[in-house]
Amino acid sequence: MKIIKPKQNVDQPTVDLDLFNQETSGIVPLKQDKIPPQRFSSKYISQSKQKNLNERTQIKQVTASFVFSDGFEGYFNPDEKLKYLKVGVDNHEIKRLGRGDYSPELLLDLHGLTQEDAKLEIAALLHAAHKQHVHCVSIMHGIGKFILKKSVPNWLTQHPYVLGFHQAPAEWGGKSALLVLLDVPDNHKKI
Repeated sequence: MKIIKPKQNVDQPTVDLDLFNQETSGIVPLKQDKIPPQRFSSKYISQSKQKNLNERTQIKQVTASFVFSDGFEGYFNPDEKLKYLKVGVDNHEIKRLGRGDYSPELLLDLHGLTQEDAKLEIAALLHAAHKQHVHCVSIMHGIGKFILKKSVPNWLTQHPYVLGFHQAPAEWGGKSALLVLLDVPDNHKKI
C-alpha cells in the first residue's frame, strides 16, 4: 500500500490573505456609542443621595439611641465557645443560653453588611427587643473573614441591655451566630 501525500501549496496563505483584504476593504470600524456602567462608590454618589443616606443613618442612630465604640476589645478565651456574662448575672443563664434553652424571638442576619451598617442594625435590634420586652435574640454574624465575628462580641459587651451571650447551638447557627440574653423589666420577663 502506497501513501500519497497531497502537494502543499506554499502560495496558499498569501492568496488567502489577499482575498481577505480584498473582501474587507472599505469596511469602517463601528464608532463606540456605549456608556460604561458607573461603579457604586462614594465618589459617584450625588450630593442629594449622600444627604439622604446620611439622614437615614442619623435616624437609625437616634432610634437605636446607642453608639458602639471600635476602640474597646474584650478578651474571649479562644479555647472555649464564645460567651460573655455581665457581672452580677447568674452563671446558669449562660449555660441555658449555650444549651439552647432560650429560643430567640428576634433574628438579625448581618451577612453582607459593612461594620458601620452592622453596628446600626445591632443597636436597632437591641432597642426594638427592649421595647418589645424580648428576652433573647439571635445575631448571625457569619464566619467569612472574621471581621464581624470578631467585632460583634466586642460591641455587645458595651450595650447596657445585654446580660450575656453565647455561641449559638447548631439549630440557631452554631459558630456563625450568637444568642444574646437581654435585660427586660421584671414584670415582662418571658422565662
